[in-house]
Amino acid sequence: MSVALGITRPLPVRTTSIGDPGDLLHSLPKTAPYAWIRHGEGLVGWGEAARTEIPPGPGRFTWARQWLTEIFNDAHINDDVRTPGSGPVAFGTFTFDEDSPGSVLIVPQAILARRDGQAWLTTIGDAPLEPHTPIHEPGRISYGDGSLTAPEWETVVAKAAQRIRDGELDKVVLARDLLATAEHPIDIRLLLTRLATRYPECYTFSVAGLVGATPELLIRRTGQDIESLVLAGTTPRGTGPGDDLTRGQALLDSAKDRHEHEYAIASVRQALAPLCSTLRTPDEPELLVLPNVQHLASHVTGTLADGASVLDVVAAMHPTAAVGGTPTQTAINAIRELEGMDRAGYAGPVGWIDAHGDGEWGIALRSGLINGRTARLFAGGGIMGDSDPASELAEAQAKFRVMQYALEG
Repeated sequence: MSVALGITRPLPVRTTSIGDPGDLLHSLPKTAPYAWIRHGEGLVGWGEAARTEIPPGPGRFTWARQWLTEIFNDAHINDDVRTPGSGPVAFGTFTFDEDSPGSVLIVPQAILARRDGQAWLTTIGDAPLEPHTPIHEPGRISYGDGSLTAPEWETVVAKAAQRIRDGELDKVVLARDLLATAEHPIDIRLLLTRLATRYPECYTFSVAGLVGATPELLIRRTGQDIESLVLAGTTPRGTGPGDDLTRGQALLDSAKDRHEHEYAIASVRQALAPLCSTLRTPDEPELLVLPNVQHLASHVTGTLADGASVLDVVAAMHPTAAVGGTPTQTAINAIRELEGMDRAGYAGPVGWIDAHGDGEWGIALRSGLINGRTARLFAGGGIMGDSDPASELAEAQAKFRVMQYALEG
């Protein structure tokens, strides 16, 4: 647990309305940028007013909530805007596996935000007004195997499918990693700009070196209202409009993918029902069409019963069947045994929370861990009993292209 040097406790916070700042990402300095952007709206931040490394274990979300309560309740807040995302905000990333270290919460010194035609600036103490420096290209990118080669990963998929057919579990989500090395240090702002431009329907994020564009909204809390976007079932985009329509219809008609999607919806419903006075799930999924893939998607909405914060809802929901499997603990054990790697923040919750408990958290898909000239990219997919290893490998490779595009342009 730490508070940045030069900033006294309690934190002095000031939020003021401002004119349209233009592209939020253009305001970011090079060092450690934070971002949560969709369709040009959202929040970006820089500097560090407070930061904590969250201890791993089953109580990590409770520990994080207590830390946030202490920081926010102790702050001196002057907020002229009074809307979700104004006042002090913490950006966070939690590892997929509760037993893995690396979960982080950070309160930036400066936050620039825009939503629904309103823009504001939050500063804590004497927030650094760092100049915007030119964005640099990473140069040539080379790739190497991550924890497993492609054939080794296909073997793992086959083993998982056999376990499902044997009745050990119903579904498991398996991921793989890919290592990228750049000629020059990787400028996170370049990745964010490319991702936000090419994938405007996704949530483009940057927290503690974890960068990506996820299509999956785990939870949004605005007052007592919550919303979640559940994705499960994927097919690559077609070679043209006709092929696209054919692939989309095949996805809608696929028994395997519909079954996978039903598990994901049931997982979300089971997690949210105890927290909600009302909960609405659609009868049929729709297609979410992105530049690289199509997903089966369902919007889930509800009303919280007891004033739980967005982080409390995240704690109840993670891991969903869409990123873990069913039954949950059996799937997590299979992932630990079969994947041969630590996912770190991949497929874990990533997002932000304000002092009122409002916020938005996604599942960190289509992402990578950036460190200097290196990037560790992640992708995966849901495995069922009739999954074909070659097809699952192709699906993961299609998902890798999101971050490969961000690196290469």
